[in-house]
Amino acid sequence: MNIKELITKSSKEQREALINKEVSALELTNAVYEQVEAVDGTIGAYNSLTKEYAIETAKKVDEKIKNGEKIAPLAGIPLALKDNINLKSYPTTASSKILKNFISPYDATVTTKLKNNLIPVIGKANLDEFAMGSSNENSAFKIVRNPWNLNKVPGGSSGGSAAAVSAGEATIALGSDTGGSIRLPACYCGLVGLKPTYGRVSRYGLIAFASSLDQIGPITRTVEDAALLLNVISGVDEKDSTSLNQTPPDFTKDLKNDLKGVKVGYIKELCSEGMSPDVENAVKKSIETYKSLGAEIIEISLPLIKYSIAVYYVIATAEASSNLARFDGVKYGYRTNSAENLYDMYVKTRAEGFGDEVKRRIMLGTYALSSGYYDAYYKKAQQLRRLVKQDFDNAFKKVDVLLSPTCPHTAFDIGSKVEDPLSMYLTDIATITANLAGIPALSIPVGLDKSGMPIGLQLQADCLNECKLLNVAFKLEEVVQFNYSTPSMTLV
Repeated sequence: MNIKELITKSSKEQREALINKEVSALELTNAVYEQVEAVDGTIGAYNSLTKEYAIETAKKVDEKIKNGEKIAPLAGIPLALKDNINLKSYPTTASSKILKNFISPYDATVTTKLKNNLIPVIGKANLDEFAMGSSNENSAFKIVRNPWNLNKVPGGSSGGSAAAVSAGEATIALGSDTGGSIRLPACYCGLVGLKPTYGRVSRYGLIAFASSLDQIGPITRTVEDAALLLNVISGVDEKDSTSLNQTPPDFTKDLKNDLKGVKVGYIKELCSEGMSPDVENAVKKSIETYKSLGAEIIEISLPLIKYSIAVYYVIATAEASSNLARFDGVKYGYRTNSAENLYDMYVKTRAEGFGDEVKRRIMLGTYALSSGYYDAYYKKAQQLRRLVKQDFDNAFKKVDVLLSPTCPHTAFDIGSKVEDPLSMYLTDIATITANLAGIPALSIPVGLDKSGMPIGLQLQADCLNECKLLNVAFKLEEVVQFNYSTPSMTLV
């Protein structure tokens, strides 16, 4: 296998090549940068590159291998880091003009863990501004294109992370998921995307969008790679008050367990209507595959799911309104050059620094939190959120895992939903409930539609049940073997 082929393989295959000294970590890293140079001008997956750091890390891995020392499972494996996660001494922009020249003064907790495991960070991946979007068209710098079809969106907000992995510009990636922002890009780009249980992974050093919904997680080519990366980043963190005081298990240990006796519930409200014919067929085929693997299939109703979009966008925008108040031009980030007084500086800095979608969500959230409307909107949304969680609690008394499409359709054309925000928001219909309930959820590719675009299947489990979730996904992956498919962009 030549190195050009190796950069599109899983971390397991790359690790074997490193251990067997068929290739060095430095050669692998340089090959990925050659791919970035060849294709990223078209795709736009990265906002900035961290080459000096990546090369230095790769050399440390090679030195360990040379000395016969044991290396961590993902040591030397190239990673794309979403550009709302801090990496000390490098830019962290959240793809916003207001943070265009901001250099991070400290590492996020997950970044520290990447460093401890000698994982080279190739660059900071593009995203929807402040992670607000479902298509990665809201970046202040450039849109990201889907490597499977350059006229299609890669999904958002972690579109840069997903496009980088899909196009061979990284092997693994970290994204953040507030309402599907890991799973939707994974779905559209033919990858595995995992949103862990809320609190499983520290949010320290992640630029907050909606603090009660945000969670960092892996985007990878295989389920095993997702489990390996989750092993690296999970665990309690005293710097994050919402971090769960739970010792994480080895997420790879149950991957190969058989599914006899496992109960898989398909969500009636998401699997009955609204899907494109190709997605519907893929979901039905996946259900039949699980039956053949010995799983018991049960229909599950989540009656409150119809309210989830409304609940999510009240809570998410309210929390965004609060979190983004800190970007005012005083201490860091962009500041207008035309202010006459302090108030004028606040107003003009935010007007010039934020994009349209971010402004829209700040205004919606501020309205929902305002006097006279708080009880009618925000309080009511939080009450409904609790009931949505109860729906899931009741469902998991009957089944181990829930199944649905990740999205009712495959990737759409760039620009086709820009003028219709509500239509854009509805693409998250299947994903946002996992964030509202705080449960782990995963998207796995299960085929292509008639136009050759990837189809994603979503699996969800109860809180802290990532091992079961990964096991059920792994057994389907063994049958589908979609991870052997790559877009033509990777052949450049």
